[in-house]
Amino acid sequence: MKKATSLKLGIFFFFTILLNFVSAQNFTLPKLKYEYKAFEAYIDAQTMEIHYSKHHQAYVNNLNKALIGSKFENKTLEDILLGISRSGDAIRNNAGGHYNHSLFWEILTPKKDTKLSEDLQAEIIKTFTSVDSLKKLLNQAASTRFGSGWAWLIVTPDKKLQVCSTPNQDNPLMDINVDRGIPILGIDVWEHAYYLKYQNKRGDYLSAIWNVMNWEEVSKKYEAALKSPLLQFLELDSWKAIKDFHKVMSETFHPAESGDLEPIKERSSELMLAALNLKSSNLPKSVDSPEMKVLIDELVKESNALHKMVKKKLKDPILKAKLFEVHDVFHKITAISK
Repeated sequence: MKKATSLKLGIFFFFTILLNFVSAQNFTLPKLKYEYKAFEAYIDAQTMEIHYSKHHQAYVNNLNKALIGSKFENKTLEDILLGISRSGDAIRNNAGGHYNHSLFWEILTPKKDTKLSEDLQAEIIKTFTSVDSLKKLLNQAASTRFGSGWAWLIVTPDKKLQVCSTPNQDNPLMDINVDRGIPILGIDVWEHAYYLKYQNKRGDYLSAIWNVMNWEEVSKKYEAALKSPLLQFLELDSWKAIKDFHKVMSETFHPAESGDLEPIKERSSELMLAALNLKSSNLPKSVDSPEMKVLIDELVKESNALHKMVKKKLKDPILKAKLFEVHDVFHKITAISK
């Protein structure tokens, strides 16, 4: 009887683990819209097959494994990338690998002479003077990327075009990058993307890639990026001064909620300086308003008053009340920023 019960429990736990594992397989390899041999003159079929079915598949498999039991387990791929600084290397590398390659396959096409939309072409000419100049800048970003990585054309939070590059499988959506924006074109410069045909001649591969570029798809991505709410999120997420204040606020306010005032006593000057830095920072356009400036001035005033109280060694209940006032003002600032 005991053996039978143990066996049943064992089977139950096995299937429970299996179901949890299966349910965590959130991501799958996207289907290609062309055959491996579609770009044979520029990218050989064997490279395409290995790149897609081995390298990209490995990123998908490893991402799904890394997500099991993590705080990102049920997040979208974009949400994972936007908070990548809070993940480990396994999630960072494989989430980036999956996103980057998925975009890469979409902007390649066997169709000849695809056309840019009028809007994107006009913006390229306005920003880079010509499409040829843009190609040169992207090739330069790709050729000067030491080791493995990507070259990108992105739409920045202020809806401008920018060329940049990232190492390994990083990309401009990630909150670890200085250059933030929505990618609309990405060039893979890992050796597995070109080595079988071009060996160490990365420049030849970069010249060839433009023959299979799907400008119609890039144009669609441009139009979608301009309308995406991600742009405002990226703009606010790049506001370092508010992040710095929030960090000190969080690390002093939460202990105070439990009655521990020591953190704010030790860091009141740091909180005051963070408020001053917030005041002197460039406000994101989406929140640059008279109301926001008034609130930031109030935050500086209350933070300074709290610091003076700490220096005077006033009693804990008084300090706690003032800290809560500072927090309330900051809460109003963050409410506008959402």
